[in-house]
Amino acid sequence: MAEEQVKPLIWVGSSLKDLREFPAPVQDEMGYALYVAQVGGQHSDAKVLRGFGGAGVVEIIEDYRGDTFRAVYTLRFGGAVYVLHAFQKKSKTGRETPHRDSELIQQRLRQAEQIAKGLRP
Repeated sequence: MAEEQVKPLIWVGSSLKDLREFPAPVQDEMGYALYVAQVGGQHSDAKVLRGFGGAGVVEIIEDYRGDTFRAVYTLRFGGAVYVLHAFQKKSKTGRETPHRDSELIQQRLRQAEQIAKGLRP
């Protein structure tokens, strides 16, 4: 049997700090979902995030005690999983990602591209 190739996890901006503020069970589930991405799979709680040009940006959604937590990552820049954003969705209506968070994801996507090219973000 072939040995599993694990892609490195690269945290962009404050994504690691933000994820560490989530409740422990949410951190555990999101950590596992990120590991699944690192080994080439997609966790059942992970869905393509619309509005970012195809399947390159993925969102993990975890509900916990009436709150919704999200982590966003990309696999666009070969060989690594870039975690772009982690946040608690505050809006109680609709599933759409808040505009402020979408803008931050877009900005961090550009930063991830610079990191992948070996440049400073």
